[in-house]
Amino acid sequence: MTNEIFVVDDDAPVRRAVDRLLRTAGYCVRTFGSAREVLAAMQDDLPSCLIIDVRMPECNGLDLFDALRRTTTTAPVIFITGHGDIPMAVRAMKAGAFDFLTKPFDDQALLDAVEQARKAAR
Repeated sequence: MTNEIFVVDDDAPVRRAVDRLLRTAGYCVRTFGSAREVLAAMQDDLPSCLIIDVRMPECNGLDLFDALRRTTTTAPVIFITGHGDIPMAVRAMKAGAFDFLTKPFDDQALLDAVEQARKAAR
């Protein structure tokens, strides 16, 4: 497992903003625009934490999370979404997600979630 945080979001401006926020806070970050991209990267490298958008084309974040849990990692996952609802959040948390944040989220809320997730994983 690396010390990197993987950010998976099909929305490039959101991906860049999260990347910038985390790097400013001193984290090592890799970003991915799709589930396919991150799954390919995880064949060689496992992150310390993942931040995954729920709504993405091809494979949504919840399905990606299920695939990750079956195959590659136990790294904590923080979901972010602009279209969240209570059933979606409950499904994610029951499946083992570390946190579930709705967009637009407070920068400090994401940083706190990342720090808590990484501590819990140690």
